[in-house]
Amino acid sequence: MDTRRRPGASRAHRSLRACGTLVAVAALLVSACSAGSSTSSASPAGAGALRALPEVTPSELTSHYGQRPTWRSCGAPGFECATVKAPLDYAEPAKGDIRLAVARKKATGPGKRLGSLLVNPGGPGGSAVDYLEAYAGIGYPAKVRARYDMVAVDPRGVAGSEPVECLTGRRMDAYTQTDTTPDDARETTELVDAFKEFAEGCGQRSANLLRHVSTVETARDMDLVRAVLGDDKLTYVGASYGTFLGATYAGLYPERVGRLVLDGALDPSLSARQLNQDQTAGFETAFQSFAKDCVREPDCPLGGAKTSPDQVGRNLKAFFRQLDSAPIDAGDADGRKVGEALATTGVIAAMYDEGAWPQLREALTMAMQDKDGAGLLVLSDSYYDRDADGQYANLMFANAAVNCLDLPAAFASPEEVEAGLPAFEKASPVFGVGLAWASLNCAYWPVKATGEAHRIEAKGSAPIVVVGTTRDPATPYSWAQALAAQLSSGTLLTYDGDGHTAYGRGSACIDSAINLYLIEGTPPQNGKRCSAT
Repeated sequence: MDTRRRPGASRAHRSLRACGTLVAVAALLVSACSAGSSTSSASPAGAGALRALPEVTPSELTSHYGQRPTWRSCGAPGFECATVKAPLDYAEPAKGDIRLAVARKKATGPGKRLGSLLVNPGGPGGSAVDYLEAYAGIGYPAKVRARYDMVAVDPRGVAGSEPVECLTGRRMDAYTQTDTTPDDARETTELVDAFKEFAEGCGQRSANLLRHVSTVETARDMDLVRAVLGDDKLTYVGASYGTFLGATYAGLYPERVGRLVLDGALDPSLSARQLNQDQTAGFETAFQSFAKDCVREPDCPLGGAKTSPDQVGRNLKAFFRQLDSAPIDAGDADGRKVGEALATTGVIAAMYDEGAWPQLREALTMAMQDKDGAGLLVLSDSYYDRDADGQYANLMFANAAVNCLDLPAAFASPEEVEAGLPAFEKASPVFGVGLAWASLNCAYWPVKATGEAHRIEAKGSAPIVVVGTTRDPATPYSWAQALAAQLSSGTLLTYDGDGHTAYGRGSACIDSAINLYLIEGTPPQNGKRCSAT
């Protein structure tokens, strides 16, 4: 899941299941059943529940749990960094360790220190350490930072924690430009070949790591870090994919749950295909909101004041078709042109935060009226975490690695995608075809999935606050409803608004409810609703 709401967060909240594919669909990456969606996110009746681990720490992990990290100054003033060792394979700890990057900013006071507050911005693949240093450690409410050591751990395979690597920058450029709406057998083969090249690159460059980057293993790492920090229970704020990570922790260690906030929740009981289809509908919901807003502005290139949202969508699709056959220049130093794939990613990137809508209007105006794709390329590059030198952060690599390990592939073949296209197009006339084909990426993954869809109940845990936004594009509101219902102690807090996630996005009602819970331990009343005003 990705958001544009603040510095440092734009690379954090990535979508779920397909964010690491050719176009950005989320967790992890990962559509959308917010109000008015036609798809259903009801938990499958046959989905089993995640089983808790034994309360007693296994003897073979004693040395890991007994570590005492060496802290050093890092990043901005006031931040400290350390390395914590975790078993690469928890089933066979003696086979070797993985090094986890940890950062913290100590509680500032006044008031009694409440312990450590771990934060995770989502992804999968988002760097929690970057998020802490760029936002959470300085931008979380002062009253929260006063009472907690703010802590972040890059998940295994991400950024500072032995990152998964797959393709060079030049090959990633080619990958991100691959047509994800194939019109014939040749283009379908090109798309499949791109998925295979990506998967093979990951398998060659990160062979051992790919088998051990599951969400369950990362949740076990979080418990290890909790112990190393000296906390009896885990206090945690997770956004987007971070909600799945936090809920998984609660399911594995319900007795160690302190105060957990899961903002922009994922429903763990859904298959990869249903997640992707739901999220596709979520982007359509967000686009409908954008369309209504766009036509009220004088600079909207997709229609005038009387243009319906559906017609705005048809106008955008017509523009995408033009780019499919005739990409436009973008003034790119590496010679990239903006075709349908990059343009679609740029539009989707702006759906995460309504604050990006003016930028999207400007980018579309440049592209549609002046044949200048520079604005859309900026949005797309930001989504893919590509820098000006043509290098990509490992976010997209880790995203695919985690998603493809956590759940069996959404589709196993192009034929299955073609059969599923009507459902995806119904979910989103604008984005459905591209997001359906993007969901094929895990079919060619070099490592077999180790996880499966399951419910998370976390019986016996302390109250857990689940936050859902009614028009969230990446994590549909129905997912928050489903997760809150699954958790035995789940409390649903609703934000009636646009954009991805709710905490820190301007609603005093949401922020005060979460701050009270973190500081006093008092969760909001189940079903509490807040608006944007």
